[in-house]
Amino acid sequence: MKEVHSYWAYLVLVVLIVTVVNAIIGLTTKKQFKVKDLRLGLFTLIFAHIQLLIGLGWYFMSPVYKSMKVIGMGEIMKNAQTRLILVEHPIIMVLAIVLITVGWSKHKKKTEDSAKFKTFAIYYGIALLLILSRIPWSQWF
Repeated sequence: MKEVHSYWAYLVLVVLIVTVVNAIIGLTTKKQFKVKDLRLGLFTLIFAHIQLLIGLGWYFMSPVYKSMKVIGMGEIMKNAQTRLILVEHPIIMVLAIVLITVGWSKHKKKTEDSAKFKTFAIYYGIALLLILSRIPWSQWF
């Protein structure tokens, strides 16, 4: 399950980066918002939600989570690596996926093409920054 979560994360990152870059390009060049742009945002939303489900499954099945009850929250918060894996990573990733979901919902209400691109650029962009900030890089490579 951990490998699936890690490999799917690469896919989510690639699609999210492409969507954010596409939104910034569309916003700055005043492109028309087309079906391709809509699908990029939708695929990003779907891939992120699948990653969330895989991540939650792995989180509650992992041996680290099971040992959390033995260690206690005080000890977890003292160790930066354990805190990242058990506290910061899950909370920030859920927050990032909430931002992607809100961005998707808000873009549908916009009528102007530039407003749709701007919504994707802001919400998906902030989500990308949050995700990049809390990936456990030492375990990823």
